[in-house]
Amino acid sequence: MLVPRLKSLISLGIFFYLISPGLSTNSTTKPKVVNIGALFTFNSTIGRVAKVAISAAVNDVNNDPTVLNGTKLVAEMQDTKCNAFDGIIQALQFMEKDVVAIVGPQSSVIAHVITHLANELKVPLLSYAATDPTLSSLEYPFLIQTTQSDLFQMTAIANLIDYYQWKQVIAIYLDDDFGRNGVAALADKLAERRLKIIERAGIRPGADRSDITDLLVRLALMESRVIVLHADLSSGLLVFSVAKYLGMMSEGYVWIVTDWLSSYLDSVPHADEGFMDLIQGVVALRQHTPDSKQKRALISNWGKLVEREKIGETIRLNTYGLYAYDTVWLIAHALNAYFINGGNISFSADPRLQISESNNGSLHLDAMSAFDGGQILLDNIQNISFTGVTGPVQFNGERHLIKPAYDILNIIGTGFRVIGFWSNYSGLSVVSPETLYTKPPNETWSNQQLQPVIWPGGDIKIPRGWVFGNNGRQLRIGVPYRVSFREFVTEVRSTGTVTGYCIDVFVAAVNLLPYPVTYTFIPFGNGKENPSYSGLVQAVVSNELDGAVGDIAIVTNRTRVADFTQPFAESGLVVLVSMKRDKSDAWAFLQPFTLTMWGITGVFFLLVGVVVWILEHRINDDFRGPPKKQLITVFWFSFSTLFFAHKENTISTLGRVVLIIWLFVVLIIQSSYTASLTSILTVQQISTPIHGIDDLRRTDDPIGFQVGSFTENYLVEEFGISRSRLKPLGTMEAYAKALELGPHHGGVAAIIDERSYIELFLSKHCNFTIVGSEFTKSGWGFAFPRDSELAVDLSTAILKLSENGDLQRIHNKWFTRPPCSTQIDLLEANRLEFNSFSGLFLICGIACLIALAIYFITLLLQFYKHAQENKPDSSRSVSSSLSTPKRSLKAFLSFVDTKDESVTGGSRKSQADASTNGHDIES
Repeated sequence: MLVPRLKSLISLGIFFYLISPGLSTNSTTKPKVVNIGALFTFNSTIGRVAKVAISAAVNDVNNDPTVLNGTKLVAEMQDTKCNAFDGIIQALQFMEKDVVAIVGPQSSVIAHVITHLANELKVPLLSYAATDPTLSSLEYPFLIQTTQSDLFQMTAIANLIDYYQWKQVIAIYLDDDFGRNGVAALADKLAERRLKIIERAGIRPGADRSDITDLLVRLALMESRVIVLHADLSSGLLVFSVAKYLGMMSEGYVWIVTDWLSSYLDSVPHADEGFMDLIQGVVALRQHTPDSKQKRALISNWGKLVEREKIGETIRLNTYGLYAYDTVWLIAHALNAYFINGGNISFSADPRLQISESNNGSLHLDAMSAFDGGQILLDNIQNISFTGVTGPVQFNGERHLIKPAYDILNIIGTGFRVIGFWSNYSGLSVVSPETLYTKPPNETWSNQQLQPVIWPGGDIKIPRGWVFGNNGRQLRIGVPYRVSFREFVTEVRSTGTVTGYCIDVFVAAVNLLPYPVTYTFIPFGNGKENPSYSGLVQAVVSNELDGAVGDIAIVTNRTRVADFTQPFAESGLVVLVSMKRDKSDAWAFLQPFTLTMWGITGVFFLLVGVVVWILEHRINDDFRGPPKKQLITVFWFSFSTLFFAHKENTISTLGRVVLIIWLFVVLIIQSSYTASLTSILTVQQISTPIHGIDDLRRTDDPIGFQVGSFTENYLVEEFGISRSRLKPLGTMEAYAKALELGPHHGGVAAIIDERSYIELFLSKHCNFTIVGSEFTKSGWGFAFPRDSELAVDLSTAILKLSENGDLQRIHNKWFTRPPCSTQIDLLEANRLEFNSFSGLFLICGIACLIALAIYFITLLLQFYKHAQENKPDSSRSVSSSLSTPKRSLKAFLSFVDTKDESVTGGSRKSQADASTNGHDIES
């Protein structure tokens, strides 16, 4: 309690000296002089620049007739001397004139102390350098941050870390209000992006080299190589000196520094070469101020202003100097509005400060009074809008300056270069924020861009940001202690070693990592039954284990709490049932062909018969005779070709071509039918009514599942199956026995498990089969804590194993025996479909069409010739027959039905004789 009381007394003392003389008097007219105060550290980099900037701003205000016309602005400055306690004591000797506002304080720590008293005395504090994000809260209504809050700087850093896809960072900070609150804001912004600070390393104010060395040695043993440094100049320089000595400014490290570094580099004309060597490759932030005529004018006149203040050294203008300059102008504009609206400078005594002299001591607290117009002046400050050297000066509803933006700098050589910008409007960009403000906001990932960076060690490749921790501790990798399906993973009891397919995949992946990983396998389970895989993942989440390796299914509820690698094996749930031999089917001979195949084959038999009949009818006696005989001949000839038993001889060339092609088709069909029927008659078929998960859901029969797997909860939660129907099974032998017993004799109707287990089971038990298709799609992966970089690197290694074939070779090593074929699949595979013979039928059909086309063209020519030859003898008949289409068609059909030798006048007599002789020999 002593320290808060001391702070309150000291704070009261400051304001006593700020406003004590003349506080009891009131001014009813516009004063000739208005006093403001300024609190900062004269001997600091920011303070030296601020002193020149404040003096310049006061002088420019007094020379501008449009602002405070007739009233002179006077700024009284007090040195806080960097130390919070000493600074407060020095502030007790502040000015002897009435103060209506204070520029400062420079330090966030001092701001936390004196802002409570500012609230009571109604004197606005306008800090151009106190960036603590908590100072903008409603707890400090009379403190206005006229600079960018660290809330936005930490947002920019979080965006930067996310842009480079780093997951974990280390934060080094000055352990005071300024440092702690800044890092807290950074943690919040990182958490919004699912990133995190794995270590918060505080530096006590005044820490020496030994303290910093101990701190950095501890951080060097950690996994993350991305370090955010949020400190002041003195501690920051010491951190870089020690980091350089420890080799932490080398390749692989990333250093992101808040704007204290850029302020220093902007302020000194020539940075020390030794110091620049310490910070090569560092990425730093700087508050962005747009280029303007006002800014260029101030910069060009800066040298004369420094000489006028007689600082005694050359110092350049930095962004805090620009904000200090605009802060004075902000007060001037607010006072101008205050006077225009009839305001006057008056102070009233605060009854709470009227205490006895015995308690008051030498501070004379009873002389302190509140500024009567303080609230109105504060409202004016918050509502003022003008364009200064920093750009638009205006506050939003949360009392932050609008359009916060930062330059992102890369320290290289003897200076730095701007690699991009960050704005609260569009995120990271290589385009200046002023240009982006004219366009619609776009913070999509593809729109985030930065120029290439030269990182510590001179590397231009983006650092991974993470290495395996060199803290001497082995990773504790949990593995399921399986009692069944031990080929996947288990512990060998005799030797205590862990083996299996999953172990070999993990070891091969670790060997591909670009850094060494030491680990030890810890069996999870009692060795009597398969362990709970959800329990194994939960052990990783609770940090009992550093990871889990095994046949761990990647399911939704597990991915919510842990990170998984790329799946190294695919696996989904399937239904396993018992298989029995059915009795012979009386219609089994129809099964080799599908219904479509049977129909098309029959159609082609008739089609070929009709085509051959057409081609042979005029010249072959076997295809002539009464209509009934010819119809029987067509059917007999068609189907007798199936057995190559047709006795009808083909005479025409076209007929023989068609017949040869058709016989070839018949030969293929006959051979395929015979082979398929033989196979079907030897295939075992399933007699169970269950053909998939839907059939199981409609019954009340018990269902088996593997002990420890996610299957039980999945069936209950996703399919609504009663838990009482589910029967846990632990071994392959239990699987086989339960299915053989069946649902009515103490067994199960089916078993639901992942395909990988079922295929291994079927490779040893061939009286069972899978029915239906997989009704889930998942895979197996290795589990690690959230945001684990090792999980990311192992995923890349698993992809390499898949690409180079090692993953398949490991699989073949453990699972060489092929699983039993599914009997239903065999039956379906042995059935012959039309698609298998469509090419043959197409060839045969085309041959028939071509033969018919050639035949009818030839026939038409013969008919025409015949008509011309018989014209002299029967001109009237021919003329009459050709007189109408109907008669012409009748004549043509008569010609077609007439035997060829009677038409051609014996031109084919020899052919007919040969044909007759051939029949005689056959008979």
